[in-house]
Amino acid sequence: MTLSSQPLSPLDGRYLAQVRELGEHLSEAGLNRARVQVEVEWLIWLVEKDLLQVNKTLSEKEAAKLRELVSEFSDESVEKLGKIEATTRHDVKAVEYFVRDALTAMKREDLHELVHFACTSEDINNLSYAITIHDALERAWLPKAKDALKKITRMAGEMKNVPMLSRTHGQPATPTTMGKEFAVFAHRLHRQLHRIENQEILGKFSGATGTFAAHLAAAPEVDWPAQSKAFVEHLGFQWNPLTTQIESHDWQAELYSSISHFNRIMHNLATDVWTYISLGFFKQIPVAGATGSSTMPHKINPIRFENAEANLELSCAILDSLSQTLVTSRMQRDLTDSSAQRNIGVGFGHSLLALDNVNRGLDEIAISEGVLMADLLENWEVLGEAIQTAIRADVARGESKISDPYAMLKELTRGKRVGEEELLAFVNELDVSDATKARLLVLKPSTYLGLSAELVEYLAD
Repeated sequence: MTLSSQPLSPLDGRYLAQVRELGEHLSEAGLNRARVQVEVEWLIWLVEKDLLQVNKTLSEKEAAKLRELVSEFSDESVEKLGKIEATTRHDVKAVEYFVRDALTAMKREDLHELVHFACTSEDINNLSYAITIHDALERAWLPKAKDALKKITRMAGEMKNVPMLSRTHGQPATPTTMGKEFAVFAHRLHRQLHRIENQEILGKFSGATGTFAAHLAAAPEVDWPAQSKAFVEHLGFQWNPLTTQIESHDWQAELYSSISHFNRIMHNLATDVWTYISLGFFKQIPVAGATGSSTMPHKINPIRFENAEANLELSCAILDSLSQTLVTSRMQRDLTDSSAQRNIGVGFGHSLLALDNVNRGLDEIAISEGVLMADLLENWEVLGEAIQTAIRADVARGESKISDPYAMLKELTRGKRVGEEELLAFVNELDVSDATKARLLVLKPSTYLGLSAELVEYLAD
C-alpha cells in the first residue's frame, strides 16, 4: 500500500476547508477556465467586429453557447483538457483545441482559424492570470482581510477607554489604552488594504514580441493597438502598450509587495496579542472539547496567533520571491515566470489561512481589566515623565526655578520602584505653580493617558 495520492501541501489537506475558495481561481483548473474565457472572448470579438473581413457571424445563441464553456467549466472540462494536453504537450494549445472542439460540436468549423488568432501564449496567459488574481482577491482574500480589519476596528472602539501600561523596549512606559493600540493596527492595515484594492491590473495583447507584427501581416488596415486596448479594457483591465512577449508583471510584483506588507503588519498584531495574553492582559475563552496541552490539562495555548505567525511568514516568503522573480525576463522572454506564477495560490493560501486564524483568535479572547489596572498600580514611576515635563513648562514660564527637572526625576525614578505615597510627597515639595501642583497631585498611571481614547476616533475618518 502506498500514499502517493495524498496531498503534498497542507493547504490541500489539513487546511483545505479554510482556503477552498482560492482553488476556484488560483488552481490549475481555475487558470484553464480563465484561458478558455480569454480565447472565447477574443473569438467573439474578432467575429462581431469582423476585423479580418471574413463576413461571418455568431448568433446570440452561439455566442452564449461558447460562453457556457466558461460558466459550465467543470471536472469534466478539466479531464478533457488533460487528454488534449497529453498530445499537445502545451497547456495553452490544449485550450485552443478545446475551443475548436466546441466549435466543431456546434458545426462552426468555419471559425476554427479565428481561435487563438495572432496570439502568443502569453497574450492568453497574462490576461488569464489577471482574471484569476482579480477574482481571488475580490471573492476570497479581501473579504477575509476586511473581516479582520472590521473586527480589530470594533475592538479598538470597545477598548478605547481601557488603560494599559505601555512597554517600550519591554520596559514600563507612558500608559496608553488597549483600544488605542488596536487602533494603530487598524489604521496601518487600512492603508495597505486601500493600496491593494486600488492596485492597477495590466494586460497586453500584442503578439510574440509585443509588436503586432503578425497582426499587420494578416490585416494591415486594422488599427491593432486600438483593438488590443479595447479588448483588454473589455475584460476589465488596463492596457499595457509597451511589452515584450510577456506583460512585464510589474503590477503583480506591486500587489504581492503590498500583500506582504499587510501580512507583516498582521504578524506584528499576532505577536503583540500573544504577548498580551502571556502577560494576562487578555484571558482566553475556553473552547468546549479543545485540548490545550497533551499533558497539562490547565493550559489554553494561544495557537491561533502562533499559527497565524507561521502562515504569514510562509506567505511573505512566497510572495516576496514572486515579487523579485517576476520583474525579470531575459530579453524578450524566458520561462522563469511560468513556474513561479503557479505558486501564486500558495502565497495567497497561507495569508488567507493566517487571516482565518487571526479572526478566530480574536473571537476567543477577552480583556482582563483587573490585570491591566494592577500592572499600572505597580508602576507609579512612569509619572516621572509627566512631572518633569510640567516642571519644565513652569520653568519656561518663569513660575519655577528648579534646575534640570529631568535629572531630578531621573534620580528619583530610574531603575527604582516608586509608590503612590512617595510620589505624592515628592510633588508636594516641588517649587511649582499651584495649578501645576494640583494637576500632578491627582494624576495616576491609569489616568495619565493623554488623548488615547480620542485618537481612536480617527479611525472613523
